[in-house]
Amino acid sequence: MEGVVISLGVFAMIYGIVRLSLNKKEHLMLIQAGLDPATFEKNAKPTLSAAKLGMLLVAVGLGILLANIIVKFNWMDRDAAYFSLVFIFGGASLLVSYFLERKQLKENLPPDSKETKQE
Repeated sequence: MEGVVISLGVFAMIYGIVRLSLNKKEHLMLIQAGLDPATFEKNAKPTLSAAKLGMLLVAVGLGILLANIIVKFNWMDRDAAYFSLVFIFGGASLLVSYFLERKQLKENLPPDSKETKQE
C-alpha cells in the first residue's frame, strides 16, 4: 500500500512541475506576441461544480446514515435500504444543484437578453 501512495505522490509532483513550466512558457509566448495572458484564463464564468460535488457527497453520507438507522431498527432490508437511500438522497442533491445552477445562469445574463427570454 505504501508503494502505491509513494508512486502516486511522485507522479503528482512530476505532473505539477511539468504543468507549471508549460503554463509559464505559454504565458511568456503570449506576452511576446503582445497579448494579455489574463484574457485567456479559464475562470471567465463562475461554476457550481464544487458546490454540486459537496452537496452530492453530503447527501450520500446522509443516505448511508439514515440507512444505518433504518437497518438497526429492522424497518427495511439492509441492501434495499442502502441502495435506495443513497440514490434518493444523491439524486435529490443533484436536482437541487441543477436548479441552483439554472438560477445563477439567469442572474448572470445581461439585462437585454433577459427581456428577450421573457417575450
